[in-house]
Amino acid sequence: MSRIRHRSDRGRSALPRRIGTLVGAALLGGCVPQSTLWPSGAGADKIATLSWFLIITAGILYVIVLAVTFAAMLRNRRARDGERDTIDMTPGDTKFVAIGGAILPGLVLALVFVVGMSITGAFPAARPPRAQLTIHVTAHQWWWQADYDYPALQQRFSTANEIHIPVGVPVQLILTSSDVIHSFWVPRLQGKLDVIPGDTNDIRLLAKSPGLYRGQCAEFCGLQHAHMGLIVVADPAADFKTWATQQLAPSRPPRDSLALLGQRMFVGGPCALCHTVRGTPALGTVGPDLTHVGSRHTIAAGVMPNTLGSLEGWIANAQAIKPGALMPPNTQFTGLELRALATYVSSLK
Repeated sequence: MSRIRHRSDRGRSALPRRIGTLVGAALLGGCVPQSTLWPSGAGADKIATLSWFLIITAGILYVIVLAVTFAAMLRNRRARDGERDTIDMTPGDTKFVAIGGAILPGLVLALVFVVGMSITGAFPAARPPRAQLTIHVTAHQWWWQADYDYPALQQRFSTANEIHIPVGVPVQLILTSSDVIHSFWVPRLQGKLDVIPGDTNDIRLLAKSPGLYRGQCAEFCGLQHAHMGLIVVADPAADFKTWATQQLAPSRPPRDSLALLGQRMFVGGPCALCHTVRGTPALGTVGPDLTHVGSRHTIAAGVMPNTLGSLEGWIANAQAIKPGALMPPNTQFTGLELRALATYVSSLK
């Protein structure tokens, strides 16, 4: 009876919890802007400069076209009915059409080409800065896996959906996909680049200031394409080294009876079949590495903020939040078991 009552209570609270997680996601998205016109990286600077050039140029041309159109309308209104015939063109009219319809647009396009190539660094050719850190990023439906190759620690570690980089340090991302074509894009740091299965592409990030930079998949990749987000965290160099050192450590042991119950359920239940928690027998590789998941800002690839309530909702029925994800529903857990699991996962920092 107790088991049935817990399930019923969870069912009654599922809708408010789901609404809360969606509102939290909306607030999170609003707090982490993605505008390409607000750059904070070396690559994004060039894109923003080119964007402003194109916007201003287009605006000037638009005003000119409107002015000429308005002048022609006024001239035609003042003319007598017999003088409004525009079919018979004089040599002067032909010359005007050639200049306005071919020569001027050609000059404008040539200007845009030259300025665009010079801004992006391809004209003349520019050599990118040498990367001091390499991160191997693998795209999955629908989340991101990041494997760090950090020479300062001489070891590698893995994380998911949240990439930390040091401020002012060129970072090379080596991109590949495990299933379909994706596209990696962090608008405030760099342009987008396709992530292709069976192949690798590389892109460089150079953050100018500390902060959170939201990114996402920019290539339609299936049902949950819109919910394949990520966070790039730019840390000062010392903070980044501290973070990376902490990532190498095994998971924290539970500190209370509820978290201890959650650990036993995690290791002895279905969670361990898909997830790794270093320092425990859980060594699954299907889903994200959860060794330090409690320290991340979001869960479910940016869908929800990383809170205890969000974790409970995600563990109980991920399909209600992100249909099509590989995370199966876990309706076998009672309310107490669900809270214990979420408590344990939240403590993994």
